Amino acid sequence: MCGIAGVYPSERQAPTVVRDAVEAMTVHMATRGPDGQGLLALGPGAPVLGHRRLSIIDLDPRSNQPLSSADGRLTIVYNGEIYNYRELRSQLLASGESFRTTSDTEVLLALYRREGRGMLARLRGMFAFALWDRDAESLLLARDPHGIKPLYYADVVAGFVFASRAKALLASGLVPASSSPAGLAGFYLWGSVPEPWTVHRAVRALPAGHWLEVRRGAAGTPRAWYDVSARFGEPERRCSPRELAVRVRSAVRDTVRAHRVADVPICVFLSGGIDSGALAGVLAAEGARALGITIACAEFEGTPADEVPRARALARHYSLEHHVRQVTQGELSADLPRIVAAMDQPSIDGINTWFASKAAAERGYKVALSGIGGDELFCGYASFAALPRATRVASGLLRVPGARAALAGTGVALAALQRKPKLRALGETVGTLEGLYQLRRGLFMPEELPSLMGGSAAREGLEALGDFKSSRVAAAARRGTAQVALLESTRYLRNQLLRDSDWASMAHSVELRTPLVDARLSEELYPYIESFADGHGKRLLAECPERPLPSLVVGRGKTGFGLPLDAWLRHATAPTPARAQAPWARRWARYLGERWSA
Repeated sequence: MCGIAGVYPSERQAPTVVRDAVEAMTVHMATRGPDGQGLLALGPGAPVLGHRRLSIIDLDPRSNQPLSSADGRLTIVYNGEIYNYRELRSQLLASGESFRTTSDTEVLLALYRREGRGMLARLRGMFAFALWDRDAESLLLARDPHGIKPLYYADVVAGFVFASRAKALLASGLVPASSSPAGLAGFYLWGSVPEPWTVHRAVRALPAGHWLEVRRGAAGTPRAWYDVSARFGEPERRCSPRELAVRVRSAVRDTVRAHRVADVPICVFLSGGIDSGALAGVLAAEGARALGITIACAEFEGTPADEVPRARALARHYSLEHHVRQVTQGELSADLPRIVAAMDQPSIDGINTWFASKAAAERGYKVALSGIGGDELFCGYASFAALPRATRVASGLLRVPGARAALAGTGVALAALQRKPKLRALGETVGTLEGLYQLRRGLFMPEELPSLMGGSAAREGLEALGDFKSSRVAAAARRGTAQVALLESTRYLRNQLLRDSDWASMAHSVELRTPLVDARLSEELYPYIESFADGHGKRLLAECPERPLPSLVVGRGKTGFGLPLDAWLRHATAPTPARAQAPWARRWARYLGERWSA
C-alpha cells in the first residue's frame, strides 16, 4: 500500500518546477508510505513520477518505485495489492517472461507488455496506478472495480497532475484550491462527496472501474472497464438452500484466502459482529496467526452497544490473540486536528477506523482485515427490508387522490415534532425507492443547501450533480433487494465506507483490506442476492468458518462498529447555537463544511 503522484507537464513548464511539485506531493503523503520514497523524471516532455512505499510484498528495496521494465520502455507507480499476482507471475514465467523481483508491481509491467489495457480484467485486488509507455508516449491511469483505492487528478495549465490524495494535488502548487459547489453540495446531501466530484473545483476522482489515458499532458475521457452496477442487472439465479450455503462458504473462504497474501503479519478489526467474526473464523481455520483488535469505550460498557463481550467470545471461540484498545473522549479531542487533516474529503464517518488503525499501528501491524462490505453483499441493513416495503405501500397510497399532499403535510409535522428537518421532503421522495433511499441515507435535503452554502453555490452545485441527487440508478437492478444492494454498494460503500477506510488507515501507515469487497466474490454471489434477504445472507455468512460463529454473535441485533460520537463531538467541536440542537451527524457536517468551504 502506497501513495502515488506525478505530473505530465505541458510544454511551458520548467523541469525544476515539475520535479519540485512531484516531490511536494510525495512529502505530503509520507504516512501512506514511510518505508521508501522515489522520484523519477522520464525525460523531456515526459512525466515525472513519485511514490511513497509501505512495504507489504517483497520487502527488498529492489521493489521500490517508480519501477521500470528492464528495457526502460514501461514505468509504473502503483498503490494497492494484486491478490492473484503469484498465479499471474507463474503464467508469465511459463510464457517466457523473466523477473528481477518477487513483487506484484513487476507483474503489472509484464502483463501490460503482453496485453495492454486488457490486463485490467485479469487483476484481482485493490489498485490505483499510473503506467508510462515510452513508445506510445502515453500515461495510463486505472482504478479497481469497487474503488477501494483512491486516485485523483487535475488537468490544469501546468499539465496533468495526479495523486492518491486530493490534498496532495493542492500541495503541488500547480492546482488551485478553489472550492467546488458540486462537491460541497454532495457532501451536505449524503455526508460524503460523491465521485467523480471532490470539494476542489479543479480536482476530479477517477471513477471506480475506470481507466484514463493521457497524451502530451492532456487527458482523454475516463472509460469504464468494469461496471459493478451491471452485475445487479444480470439474471437472477436460484438453487437449493444446501447448494447456496456451499457456494457462499466456498466464495467467502476463497476471498479470505486471497486477502491473506502478505510478507508481513496481519490483524483483523474484530467488532463482535458477523462480518468480522466470519473473517476471523476463516482465518483461524486457514491456520493464520492474526491478532483481533477491538475498540472500546467506558460509555458503552454494559450496554448493547458494547462490542467487547462478543469480540472476546469470538476470540476465545477461534483461539485468536485479542487486543482491546480503550478510547476516551479526551483522546478524540486531542486527535481531532489530526483527523480533520488526514481526512482527504469531508465525511461524517471514519473516526472508528481511525482509532482501530491507530491501535494496529501501536501493535506494530501494517496490514488489517475489515468486515466492511458484508452488509451490502449479505443484506445486513434494515434498508433491505424497509425500502422495498415502503415503496410498495407508498405506490398504493399515491393512487388515492390528495395522498401526496397529505404525506407532505405529515412530513412537515414529523420534521417539527422529531427534529428531523429532512422529513419535510417526504411528499417529494415517497414515490420511488431511490427517493426513499435518499430520505433514509441523506443528511440534508436540497432545499436546505442555500442556508448552508449560499443560494448561488447551492444552485450551481445541484445543477452539476444532476441526477445524482435523486438518482434512477436502481432501475438497472432486477428488483427490490438487488436495487437496494446496488444503491448501498455504489453510494454508501463506495463514497463513504471505502474512502474513509483508506484515509483513516493510511494516516497510521496501515493497509486496510476488505475481503468482502472483492470483484470475484461479487461476481459469484450477486446473482443470488435475492436469497440473502430477511437475514438469510448473514446467517449463511456466519456458517462459513469450519466452526460457525457462536449464537451469542449470530443472535445479536445490529449495532455497528461505533463510538459515542454525539457526546464526544459536542464537547470537542464547541458547537455554535445554530448547531447545538441538531443531530450529531448534521452538526459534524456543518463543522466540516465550514472548514472545506472557507
